[in-house]
Amino acid sequence: MSVSTTVARFDTLALDCGQRLAPVQVAYETYGELNTQRSNAILILHAFSGDAHAAGISAETGKPGWWDNMIGPGKAFDTRCYYVISSNVLGGCSGTTGPSSIDPGTGSPYGSNFPPVSIADMVRLQQLLTESLGISRLLCVSGGSMGGMQALQWAASYPDKVASVIPIATTHRHSAQQIAFNEVGRQAILADPDFNRGDFYGGKYPERGLAVARMVGHITYMSDGSMREKFGRRRRKSSGESDLFEVESYLRYRGGQFVSRFDANSYLVISRAMDTFDMTADCETLEDCFTRGDTRFLVLSFTSDWLYPSYQSQEIVRALRSRNRDVAYIELESNYGHDAFLLEAGEQTSLIRGFLENTFQRLAA
Repeated sequence: MSVSTTVARFDTLALDCGQRLAPVQVAYETYGELNTQRSNAILILHAFSGDAHAAGISAETGKPGWWDNMIGPGKAFDTRCYYVISSNVLGGCSGTTGPSSIDPGTGSPYGSNFPPVSIADMVRLQQLLTESLGISRLLCVSGGSMGGMQALQWAASYPDKVASVIPIATTHRHSAQQIAFNEVGRQAILADPDFNRGDFYGGKYPERGLAVARMVGHITYMSDGSMREKFGRRRRKSSGESDLFEVESYLRYRGGQFVSRFDANSYLVISRAMDTFDMTADCETLEDCFTRGDTRFLVLSFTSDWLYPSYQSQEIVRALRSRNRDVAYIELESNYGHDAFLLEAGEQTSLIRGFLENTFQRLAA
């Protein structure tokens, strides 16, 4: 199916940092049809470098969506039954207000003047979007990695507006190791001589720093086993350089590809939002974050994911169970590392399909 990205605009958005964005816009796509009761809407939230194009073939680029193996007719998020919404996050660079957007006060890109945003700010904008679409309660909110953080924040911020949540390969707050990897990426960008303190628009783009940041990040998305299987110690001849290891060539390609579609300032803003995300910041304990509402949970993790290891999902599950919440947890076998949530459609599909059917039936009863 061919899909187009739509942009919704709002007058203002208050941020956790105390500042406001006015106006603010959010890019989104929809798949399937909203039923007459407006009870079949599902919000899909992307990971760090994703965008609104989650499924189908983009009318703008001709490329499939980043979760096309999970969203569509007969898939995990079955668009024959559900109305699926996918939006680009606040601070991004794919249609939603971010550092590369025009600051109405200056007529130039925000650049270094773009305010810090939080995961809660992202969710606040998403809630404005769903409300503008006439949806008072979502059937489900789901996402992997940073998308899972947003899904958890939905359950905490708007427990009466979401019937179920499916957080995948995620955490309720970053560990020191996770923060450390993000900081290496940020420092690579800041050290690029073309970064110009974030005000590089109209000049040379900090390509080298952003490419290195992506290379570091991409290493964390894979597992030792998947890298051994994909690359081993094989070498590849490259023009101008002799005997590159295949893994070197691959990382350089990924870095260069990323530069063509992502903004360096968005990298800084979004990675910082992930690092500062902490559901216990406003609660005494994680358990206290889930005391309101009757939201159901399906929590998924993967055995080879060392970036967001299963123990972090299990912490969330224990907190939910301690409050007698309706929660199911499954750790799935996979060799793909953190990327498993994007690649392992089979088992995820059967689990998510059954969970959504059960949730929908409960609401209809």
